[in-house]
This record gives sequence, structure tokens and C-alpha cells, in this order.
Amino acid sequence: MRPYAQQLKVAHPALLKAIAASKKKNDRVDARKISDLLRCHLLPECYIAPQPRRELRRVLRYRNLVVRQAVRMKNKISGLLLETGTPHRKERLHGRKYFQELLSSLEGVPESVLELLRLTRCSWEAFHRMEQQLTAGLCPDPELEQRVARLQTIPGVGPITALTWALEVGEPQRFATVGQAVSYCGLCSAQRESAGHAQRGPVSKQRNKHLQSILIEAAKLAPRWSPRLAQLHARELQRGHRNRATLAVARKLVAYLLAVDRSGKAFESRAPAQRAAA
Repeated sequence: MRPYAQQLKVAHPALLKAIAASKKKNDRVDARKISDLLRCHLLPECYIAPQPRRELRRVLRYRNLVVRQAVRMKNKISGLLLETGTPHRKERLHGRKYFQELLSSLEGVPESVLELLRLTRCSWEAFHRMEQQLTAGLCPDPELEQRVARLQTIPGVGPITALTWALEVGEPQRFATVGQAVSYCGLCSAQRESAGHAQRGPVSKQRNKHLQSILIEAAKLAPRWSPRLAQLHARELQRGHRNRATLAVARKLVAYLLAVDRSGKAFESRAPAQRAAA
């Protein structure tokens, strides 16, 4: 539509409640309401990333799909062995040499199961090679590569987490507060407050699901690399269940990622006394 308009704006459909809640709804009425919102500067606009970033984001999301399919193949191999009662070593199952030795030593297993194991193994190797090829082409821009390198200075943040943050968030300046970034990542619950009484619901479904899943997985491993995050995880674990502790670590990772991305400097861990003095 760009060649046919002087200025192009995309509105958030969930925030256009004046149209969704209307009793009389047709194209003419909807267009009038949208023009009124635009004239009064009340149109809830969506952030649109530049075209090169959108292309890289599409590749990254496809890479995540390939990883999920590869994990399904690995789980299927384990399921077939458990189904036939075949003893095996879980930590070495997906190694090529051990897998070939396991297949050659199987006795009393139907031939159909052996064929399924070979096909599943071939599928997993194909997905694994595809994932490596897609990951290798995700940082063609030197500026993006430097940004990802800065984000990786945060303890517990790896290359995929940093790359997902950079491509999904786009410009970190569009978040005025850490709370807005946490809400965008889907790491907070819905809040309903009336007459001083506040009620919290489950984790909101209005979020960036790709960024949410990556941050949750990173939060499960981050306490191993950061003593401060490990302390936070242990404190929240005493107050509630494990999922609550994981969400608390994920929110802290969002605060770290946003601070590093805004400042353009590497992550520096400060002692509590130094932070209080500052």
C-alpha cells in the first residue's frame, strides 16, 4: 500500500475497542472512527521493524520451528526404545557412534522398529544440519553482530537468546519502562483493579510468544551462570513454586537485556553497596 498513500500507519486491532464494541459495524462507520482516532492522535500504532530485520526474524522463527521438530525426533527415538523395553544410556543415545552400536546389538526387536529408528535418526540429522545452516546466516550485519555480542556479556544469555531479543524487540527505546518490556515478553499477569481492590490473573496471552518461550528457557539455565540470579531463584522458590521462580529470573533477564541494549555498553555486575551509593 505504500505507493498509494502519503503516510502508512498500522493500528493494533486489540486496542481499537471503539470499533470492536460498536453495535453498528460496517466499513463506512469503521473508517470514520479510525479517521477520528487518527485526527485526535489517539490511533494505537503498531511497531513495524525495517524490512531487513523482518527477513532475519522470519529466518530465526523458522529456525526455532526446525529445532522443535528435531527435539520431537529425539524424543521419538527414546520413546521407541522404551516401548520395546530396550536398555540404553540416555546421555549417549544421540551420539552417532553409540547409536550405530546400539542398533547392531539389538536382539528380539521387530524389524519395523529398527527401520523406524533409522528413519527417525536420519530425520533428526537433517533437521540438525538445517538448524546449523540457518543459524550461520543470521548475523550478516556488523551492527547487529556487535549488538548481539554486547547482549551475550549478560550471564546466562547465549547467542540465540541475544539474537531473538535483538530481532523481536527491534528498537529498545520504544519501551519507556522495564515493566512495558516485561509485559511485551508476556512475563506478567493481567491486573484488574477497582475501588482499591486489585486482582491478578494468569500470565497474559497478549505477548510476543517467540520471545516469551526463549526467555523462559534461558531463565531455567541462567541461575547456573549467575550467582545473583541463583540467589533470586532461591528466594522466589521459598515464596512459591518453581514456575514463579523461573518467571522472576526471566523478568530480571529482561531488565538486564533492556539496560545493556539501551546503553550500548557491555554488562557490568555491581555490588549492592555500589548500586546503593550510585
